[in-house]
Amino acid sequence: MHAHHDHIRDTIDQIYRGSSRHIFATLVRLLGDFDWAEEALHEAFRAAIEKWPTQGLPANPNAWLVSAGRFKAIDGIRRNQRLTAWDDAAEQAENIADETPTWDEIQEHQILEDDRLRLVFTCCHPSLSFDAQVALTLREVCGLTTEEIANAFLLPAPTLAQRIVRAKTKIRDARIPYQVPEAAQLPERLASVLRVIYLVFNEGYSASSGDSLTRSELSNEAIRLARLLRDLLPEQAEIMGILALMLLHESRRTARLRTQDSTQHDLIPLDEQDRSLWHAALIDEGCSLAEQALRTGQFGIYSLQAAISAVHAEAKTSKDTDWIQIIGLYDALFRLEPSAIVSLNRSVAVAMHEGPARGLSIVTTLLQDESMRKYHLAHAAQADMYRRLAYFQEAKAAYEQALSLSKQGAEQRFLKRRIAEMQTLSQGIA
Repeated sequence: MHAHHDHIRDTIDQIYRGSSRHIFATLVRLLGDFDWAEEALHEAFRAAIEKWPTQGLPANPNAWLVSAGRFKAIDGIRRNQRLTAWDDAAEQAENIADETPTWDEIQEHQILEDDRLRLVFTCCHPSLSFDAQVALTLREVCGLTTEEIANAFLLPAPTLAQRIVRAKTKIRDARIPYQVPEAAQLPERLASVLRVIYLVFNEGYSASSGDSLTRSELSNEAIRLARLLRDLLPEQAEIMGILALMLLHESRRTARLRTQDSTQHDLIPLDEQDRSLWHAALIDEGCSLAEQALRTGQFGIYSLQAAISAVHAEAKTSKDTDWIQIIGLYDALFRLEPSAIVSLNRSVAVAMHEGPARGLSIVTTLLQDESMRKYHLAHAAQADMYRRLAYFQEAKAAYEQALSLSKQGAEQRFLKRRIAEMQTLSQGIA
C-alpha cells in the first residue's frame, strides 16, 4: 500500500512542478485575485495529497485541482464574507463553481495556455512600473520565490516583496483587465512583455552589477517565457526574433567566460572566444528563427539584433565575419531605434571592416554626448580602437575611464588586465 501512496505522491509532485503555474493562472482568472489564487492553489494540492491516495488519481488531474482550488476559495470567501470591491468577482466565481469543468485533454491544454498568456499580459501591463512588471512576471508567471528574485537583482527581499504587493494592489484598484489584448493593441502591449523578457535574460546573461557574471536560471526563465509566447502567438515576428537573439547569446555562454576559480570568472571578448565551444544546436535554432523573423517583413528591433548575432554565429573566425552585412543591419536597426548605443555598436563593426582609425573617429564623436560619457562600454570601445592603433597611453586612459564606470566584477577584472597590458606596452615603446 505504501508503494502506491509513494507513487501518488510522486505524481502530485510532478504535476506541481509541471503544471502548477498553469493551474494558478486559471485560478487567477476565475477568482480575480492573485492572493486568493495562490491560497487556492496550495489548498488544491493539499486536498490532492489527502484524497488521491484513497480515491485514486482523477481522470483529469488539472481540472480536478482547478475545481478543488476554486471550491476552497469560494468556501473561504463565504466564510469570511470578504466581499468588498470584489462582490461581483466572487459572485461570478460562485456561478462558475456550480459548473464543474468537464475538460477534454485538448480543450484543457488550450484553457490553461490561454490563461498563462492572460497572466503574462496582466503582469506586464503598461500602467505598472517597469520594475514592478519584471518582479510580478518572475513571481506569478514563473513561480520564483520573492527571495530568489531579490537575490537575482541584488535587492533586499522586503523591498522586492513591497514592490510585488504594490503591483497587485494597483491591478486590483485600477481593475486592470485580466485578458489578452485585442489585435489592434497587441503590438504595443507585446513590446512591454518582450522588454521584460529581455531584461530578465540579460540580468542572467551579463548581470548589471555584482560579482557573479551570469545567473543561468534567469536566462533559462526568459527563454522559457519566449517559447511559451511563441507557442501561443506563433505569427509574431518579434517573438521569433527575441527567442532567436536569446538562443544565439546563450550559445556563447561557456565561451565568453574563463573560470579563474569557483567564484571568479573572467570575460573573454567575442573576437577572442574559442568558437568550438559555441553550442551548435542553439546556433542552428537561433539562426533559422532569425531568418524566419526577417522573412515575415514584420520584424523589429529584436529580429534585427538576432540577425546581427546570426552573422557572428555563422562566421568560422572573427576575421571571416561578414562585416558589411552587420553594418547594413545596424543601419536598419538605427532607423527603427536611433540611439547612441546602436551607433556605438555600428562603429565597432566599422572599425572591423574599415580599420580602427575610422571607428575611432565615430566613437570620439559619440563621446561628445553627455549620456555616452557615462556609459562604460563607449570608453572601452574607444580604448580598444586606440589599442589596435598602438596608441597605448591613450588606450590606458580610456580603459581607466571605463573601469571607473563599470559595476560588474568580471568586467572590472577584464579592464584591469587590459590596463596592465597597456602599461607594459607603453613602457616598451617609450
